[in-house]
Amino acid sequence: MKLTTLLAAGFAALAVPALASPMGDDGLHKPDWLRQTFRDMREDLAEAEAENRRMLVIWEQRGCIYCTRMHEEVFPDPEIEALIRERYFVVQMNLFGDVEVTDFDGTVLPEKEMAGRWGVMFTPTLMFMPETLPEGGTAAEAAVASMPGAFGKGTTRALLQWVLDRGYEGDEHFQKYVARTMADPGN
Repeated sequence: MKLTTLLAAGFAALAVPALASPMGDDGLHKPDWLRQTFRDMREDLAEAEAENRRMLVIWEQRGCIYCTRMHEEVFPDPEIEALIRERYFVVQMNLFGDVEVTDFDGTVLPEKEMAGRWGVMFTPTLMFMPETLPEGGTAAEAAVASMPGAFGKGTTRALLQWVLDRGYEGDEHFQKYVARTMADPGN
């Protein structure tokens, strides 16, 4: 093999982006900012609150091309990754998984049944929990925002910040917030 061919192959290998995070045995991406928990929503929310972080539940599934896009193109963005690492307590759920989850009201179900209970039917779905433990009810009822689908960096960054700023408590709809913040040259 010629030296030029070897060099070209070497440079081509360098040009291929590495996966943003390793894959777990369950076929889901496993960035190091995910929390390994017992999936007890009450305990997880209490831990997030003790760390002064917002709890985010990310629903994914094996083979989800949209999840891969988020993990390879969106979450590694320096601003987005910093927001997640510094301000969020992230718990991953598998849409078709069998790991038991304890809801805020004490109901215990496998992930796949909890997904149905919470109305999750698409991956990825990002569910943002309240800052403090709600009185009973489900995580779906308590969530301050729930966003199904893969979005670009601007929308994802805006969503993470909107939740941190408690935009859901104000009068400005998230879509208007996104339009306003993306139109601002400082963003």
